[in-house]
Amino acid sequence: MFGDVIDGVMVLNGFGKIVATEWTKTETMRPNVIIDEFIVMPNHMHGIIIIRRGTRRRAPTTEQFGQPTHNSIPSIIRGFKSTVTKQINQWRNTPGMPVWQRNYYEHAVRNDNDLAEIREYIVNNPLQWHLDRENPTNW
Repeated sequence: MFGDVIDGVMVLNGFGKIVATEWTKTETMRPNVIIDEFIVMPNHMHGIIIIRRGTRRRAPTTEQFGQPTHNSIPSIIRGFKSTVTKQINQWRNTPGMPVWQRNYYEHAVRNDNDLAEIREYIVNNPLQWHLDRENPTNW
């Protein structure tokens, strides 16, 4: 949906460019958010979000039902998925069609080694696409 991996390099199509553009806009729209390493893959994406919180030691990663927390991970992801879905559906004239899976995977980075490993995983993800269980050619 978002492009193809060709010779280990992700080549974005128009939909993939929407995803990448909106992901980087997250940082512009939220001054306390830094977008770190990310990659848009053919049918999903990986990214690191850094939330600056002044003297607070933890960034909010959860919300109570019906009570969204401003600039929490869930609200950032929800807004991102929503705007990408609207733009893609407008382009392909498919209002209301899903683009993303319902949920997402979240991992709190604990230390510099963890961060380095995750960055490496993201950068090398296209090289591993031929092994990925999400790759339709592997079904």
